[in-house]
Amino acid sequence: MSLGPVRPSPLVEQVVERLRARIAGGQWPVGTRLPGETTLAKDLGVGRSTVREALRALAGAGLVRPRQGSGVFVIATEPAEDWPARLRRAAVTDVYEVRAALEVHAARLAARRRTAEDVAAIEAALAGRRAAADADDTAFVDADIAFHAAVVAAAHNPVLADLFTEFVPVLREGLVDLLALTGLRDHDPGTGDEAHEGLLRAVAEGDAERAAEVLARELEDPFGAGPE
Repeated sequence: MSLGPVRPSPLVEQVVERLRARIAGGQWPVGTRLPGETTLAKDLGVGRSTVREALRALAGAGLVRPRQGSGVFVIATEPAEDWPARLRRAAVTDVYEVRAALEVHAARLAARRRTAEDVAAIEAALAGRRAAADADDTAFVDADIAFHAAVVAAAHNPVLADLFTEFVPVLREGLVDLLALTGLRDHDPGTGDEAHEGLLRAVAEGDAERAAEVLARELEDPFGAGPE
C-alpha cells in the first residue's frame, strides 16, 4: 500500500509523522524490517536523504533500530518516554524515595568536598529559607528546595546536580500540596529549621557521616520537622 506523497515543508517532520503513524497503526509490527530507503522515498515522494533523516529521528525516539547489513527494524510502536516525562507521571512518593537516596549521598560528598564558597552559599540559602517563613507555602517550598540544591551543589558532582534538577518540578508540586493538606506551617512557619541548621553545621565541619545521618532523618519528614 502506498503511503501517499507529502507536502514540501518541513519534509523530514512530515515523513517522521507519516512513518510513525504507520508503525503505531500496525502496518509494520515490532520485529518487521521497513522497506528500503529507495522504496520509502518513492512512496513518499521525497529524496532518500529526507527518508534517511526521518529514520534517524525514529531511531532516536526508540521506534526503529538499524542492523548492519540487514536494514531498519521496528522495535517499538510508541516513542520511548523521556526522563522528565516519566518523572511527571510518577507517584510523588516514588520520586521522593529516589530523591532521598540521592540527597543523602550528596550530603556525604558535600561534607568531604565543600569549599568556603559552598558553605557560604548554604548559609545564604538557609537565611533565605528562614526569611521565607513569613511567605506563602509556594515561596517557602522554593526556599527549602534552594537550600537542598546548595547542599547538592557542594558535592561537586554534576550528574547528581543534574538529577536533582530533574526532580525539582515534581518535588515542588508535591511539597506545596503536602503543606496545603497538613497545615504544617500553621503553628511552625519555618518548620524543620533545626534540622537544616544541623545539616549546614555537619557539612561545614566536614562530618560526612553526620551530614548523611541528619539529612536521612530529616527526609523521613518532608520538612525535617523533628529535632536534628
